[in-house]
Amino acid sequence: MSIEDTGRTTHTLAALMELRKRILNGDFPGGTRLFEVPLAETLQISRTPIREAMSRLAEEGLLDRLANGGFVVRSFTFADVVDAIELRGVLEGTAARLAAERGAPARRLQEMEEVLIQLDDCFGAAPNDLDFEGYSELNGQFHRILVELSGSAVLQREIDRATRLPFASPSAFLSDRTNIDVFRQSLHVAQEQHRALVSAIGSREGTRAEFIAREHARIARRNLEYVTLEDPDLILRVPGLALLNS
Repeated sequence: MSIEDTGRTTHTLAALMELRKRILNGDFPGGTRLFEVPLAETLQISRTPIREAMSRLAEEGLLDRLANGGFVVRSFTFADVVDAIELRGVLEGTAARLAAERGAPARRLQEMEEVLIQLDDCFGAAPNDLDFEGYSELNGQFHRILVELSGSAVLQREIDRATRLPFASPSAFLSDRTNIDVFRQSLHVAQEQHRALVSAIGSREGTRAEFIAREHARIARRNLEYVTLEDPDLILRVPGLALLNS
């Protein structure tokens, strides 16, 4: 890769991260048309990296391409978010079943066990003492191992596609911005499900593993329902929910 190509890649990544952050924070509401020139001037980056970044965001599902060129910020209904979470549960459930039925290597199961121990360490002695960021990173690692254990490249690709939307990822409600009592309580249940999932896979109980993984995804749905139906003021504290239309 030439120096010129390296510089362009760096600028594209910078533009991608900044645009993604602004979209998820609600700086660009759903339906907003994004124009290359103003964005390039605002971010002080040339138009080409801006265009490439917007193409990436369209692949992630955050932008829609317009027929006459250009991009517009997508908006989502409550049903869209529920469906995205449900789809992740179905796909991860299939991954868990395949992992159990095909037999997971002892080495990989040990990796999951080690992640579980580290997840336990994220819980402090006090009820409200929880390392959200640490839990989020380890939770993502746990789910990546789970998908890899399926042995299916097709399934891995589809799960990656399904979880690109921020509110559908396994760690959608896990950040310091979402340090909310209801979410903290749900993580204790989630951790027990993690343990049950490893046990089911290790025992080669495919049906049980699939059920646990699908039920595990429903924790995100319950958190979503709490935010949107019981305490809407929290919406802006959950990455991506600013894209919900009224």
